[in-house]
Amino acid sequence: MQDEFYRIKRLPPYVIAEVNAMRAAARARGEDIIDLGMGNPDLPPPPHVIAKLAEVAAKPDAHGYSASKGIPGLRRAQAAYYDRRFGVDLDPDTEVVVTLGSKEGLANLAQAITAPGDVVLVPNPSYPIHTFGFIIAGATIRSVPTTPDERYFEALERAVRFTVPRPSVLVMGYPSNPTAEVADLAFYERVVAFAKKHNIWVLSDLAYSEIYFDGQPTPSILQVPGAKDVAIEFTSLSKSYSMAGWRIGFAVGNKTLISALTRVKSYLDYGAFTPIQAAAVAALNGPQDIVAQNRALYHRRRDVLVESFGRAGWEIPAPRASMFAWAPLPPALAHLGSLEFSKQLLTEAGVAVAPGVGYGEDGEGFVRIALVENEQRLRQAARNIRKYLQSMGVNTPSVKAGG
Repeated sequence: MQDEFYRIKRLPPYVIAEVNAMRAAARARGEDIIDLGMGNPDLPPPPHVIAKLAEVAAKPDAHGYSASKGIPGLRRAQAAYYDRRFGVDLDPDTEVVVTLGSKEGLANLAQAITAPGDVVLVPNPSYPIHTFGFIIAGATIRSVPTTPDERYFEALERAVRFTVPRPSVLVMGYPSNPTAEVADLAFYERVVAFAKKHNIWVLSDLAYSEIYFDGQPTPSILQVPGAKDVAIEFTSLSKSYSMAGWRIGFAVGNKTLISALTRVKSYLDYGAFTPIQAAAVAALNGPQDIVAQNRALYHRRRDVLVESFGRAGWEIPAPRASMFAWAPLPPALAHLGSLEFSKQLLTEAGVAVAPGVGYGEDGEGFVRIALVENEQRLRQAARNIRKYLQSMGVNTPSVKAGG
């Protein structure tokens, strides 16, 4: 009997899972691990959202199958969000579909629009589903840079000129996971023009749209006139409203892509539990204090991380957005590589981070640090890391008394 399945053979070992397993084993032994590895929010959703979930769940008729594309009220709520946040007009019936988180939406759209051998342009490093959603669907991946600069467009032009068959899909995500880079509207204008010229679909992952710092709101690609001719965009309630486990996301934009995703989903799921969708409506339509509060919280944590880790001897660039810092390995330990460094940080300092190589080969030399522990724990992580660096012979800054 065959045990070498085609799609499984196309998936390499998930290196981040190696660190996750070590973290779980350490916690099972009773060790205190400061977990900065997974982007798992540590805060609850707003009380009125939880109250709406309980209210609707108490209704006897709320427990049947729901709507795969999302209940009408939730699709309307997402369209209203795009209108007030980005000034983008969406038809809730033809340009919005509710997904079980943005990850599921991306994976199912890949299944819907990909033929074996299609070439898909994906940033490297990138969130794994951007790459492996299409690999599972049978595509061939060509990497482009993550940085939204001139090198990016040079890579796109080379890909179109030298790839056979020509690329059919371009995937992007800003603010970037894992690198936290951001894109401006001028960048998106060039992307849309390029996609139209070369008949390429654009998939934009905007999961961190509301976690931006220093007063610079992140734009949507759909703000570009004509973007809906070629682009679809994914968003999520996971981070903005601390609803990661609820698995509510959205795809919006191009009607052809929305129709394809909706059709595939109709074969695969009946949509999220109706009370969860009703609570998601309450999140989008209700008070938005939680969004600003979460943004401010991650901003403070970013500043604490950069300051305290820097004093510990590990200089980390301050991210401009997202809930992650993309940190180069300390120069004296760069030879370890991101996976071994992450393992040592876990075993010697009790701090879990995600090895950059898990996000693509160009992520080597970095680790991703999630801002999912409170400020006190971040400072404790810095103290632990300082001791680890000293044990490895790394010179660390002197600390004043009480520091």
